[in-house]
Amino acid sequence: MGLMKVFSGSEILAIALQERLEEAGVETVKKDNIQSARLGGFGATDLAVEVFIQETDFAKANPVIEEFRMSL
Repeated sequence: MGLMKVFSGSEILAIALQERLEEAGVETVKKDNIQSARLGGFGATDLAVEVFIQETDFAKANPVIEEFRMSL
């Protein structure tokens, strides 16, 4: 089992998708490159936050992800 990236973008959108996935019973992992870059002493602006899910949860998560993308 591995992690699968399902989103890269702004922190606000990442949190919105993460909440929808967790409401559907899909566990998520958020990687915040903004915070990591700040602590490392340099900046990163584009595609700064990523959301990952377990590959085995993709079938359950895909409808939620597609609905989220269509609402943007």
